[in-house]
Amino acid sequence: MKKLIWVFWPSFIAAGVGTVVLFTLLDPVDLRFVGPLELTRDAGYTIGFFFLWSVGAGSSAFTCWLQRRADEVNREA
Repeated sequence: MKKLIWVFWPSFIAAGVGTVVLFTLLDPVDLRFVGPLELTRDAGYTIGFFFLWSVGAGSSAFTCWLQRRADEVNREA
């Protein structure tokens, strides 16, 4: 449970900051290059936030995986 908190909490904060920065520069309604999706502004914000949260969670999970001790790595082999 502790590692889940280490992964999801920092990625949540980073996604919040990233969403503010991204959508300060871009309007989600103007993002038409992704295809013929007709999204509302709120849906664009939501999708953007969850995308950034998943990227941040992946990065945090990879960092936790790289921080394993030598005995944890050797026990798996």
